[in-house]
Amino acid sequence: MEQATLVRQATSKESNGSALRDCCLVPAQAREHDLDAGIVHAGGLNEADLQMLAEIATGVTTDVAARRLELSARTLRRRLRSVCDRLGVNTPIEAVVWAARRHLI
Repeated sequence: MEQATLVRQATSKESNGSALRDCCLVPAQAREHDLDAGIVHAGGLNEADLQMLAEIATGVTTDVAARRLELSARTLRRRLRSVCDRLGVNTPIEAVVWAARRHLI
């Protein structure tokens, strides 16, 4: 099953029928105007972290996400691990679900 579909299902179960069930996650690039570069969000996530999670939420591979974010694949994986550690989750998908449930992505 596609990663983005799994995220949507997880958030729809959490939201008990809210609008999240019927919509898809919007990559952070599409809503950059909503974020201020200096803001640190819940869990210690900054704009770059949220952009990375939004990119992963689209279901692309880490190599493709890294290319889109103009990072090396190794740097992306290292940053994903750091975000997972900060949030106390085990996988990048869990981090994406965490952010989606809080309407950060």
